[in-house]
Amino acid sequence: MRVVSLLPAGTDIVAALGAGDQLVGRTHECDWPPELVRDLPVVTVSDVTPGTSSRELTLDHTGSAVFHLDARALAALEPDLVLTQDICDVCAVSYQAVNEAVRVLDLDTTVLSLEARTVAGILDSIDTVAERLGVTDAAGRLRAGLLARLDALPGGPAWRADALVADADRLPGTCLPVADGTGPTVLFVEWLDPFMPGGHWVPEQILLAGGQPVLLGPGEHSVTHLWPAVLECAPDVVVLGPCGLSPDQTLAELGAVTKLPGWSDLPAVRDGQVWVVDGPAFFNRPGPRVVDGAEILADVLAGTAGPEQAIRVSS
Repeated sequence: MRVVSLLPAGTDIVAALGAGDQLVGRTHECDWPPELVRDLPVVTVSDVTPGTSSRELTLDHTGSAVFHLDARALAALEPDLVLTQDICDVCAVSYQAVNEAVRVLDLDTTVLSLEARTVAGILDSIDTVAERLGVTDAAGRLRAGLLARLDALPGGPAWRADALVADADRLPGTCLPVADGTGPTVLFVEWLDPFMPGGHWVPEQILLAGGQPVLLGPGEHSVTHLWPAVLECAPDVVVLGPCGLSPDQTLAELGAVTKLPGWSDLPAVRDGQVWVVDGPAFFNRPGPRVVDGAEILADVLAGTAGPEQAIRVSS
């Protein structure tokens, strides 16, 4: 099987399944594992200029894709299977765009869209890819290992009981209810300017870690929120892991949130509980490493996170 992954999470899944030898192409954003992707041909290009801020990127690409497919490079690789997605048209090449390219190029290629929006959906994506690649035994072992790690987290038992579901009756932009005796409230920031909280599987990562998400529940799509909603929720912990930004890039752009009115009054800021994490590696991509992300959050909430996991931001 010749596989081209147009989704970093897809590359992560193929690698975790031990099927990296079937990969023949990738996106310019596929960076894990480095020893696997280093020599793979790249079939996408980016319109983003290095150093572009969150605000500039949003204004320049509102409603348009940031990444584009190199159709000629794709055709030259003659893939049997292309992995892509259809959740976000901005941050990755869309399912429709790939399908159209395959049709125009008249390739004998299957296009598989990975649509995970929850942790359970990510586990299902692993099974789906494994079935296509003929490595279902590897998927069983991988899934069992991931579930064991999830069970060991503070919120693992509740997740196993399917207790982590979104509240369909809650009004958008309002704070999630917090039960007495539960863990600290946690705001995960997926984009800095405009402000967006982490959605989809990120609220589950927070719950699995023993915290309580404040603006979005499990499976809910990440959308722009007004800053007053954050002030109303008054999170105990703020974790910054913007989509596509390294920790160093996030630290360089902190002013986008720290200059907002009322920032210094947030409990998280007063108590020194503002953290920067590697969003692309552990939180933004629907692959196996979301479990690592949940473990990192658990260490943050327990006060045991090392600097290689999360960087504490001084107020």
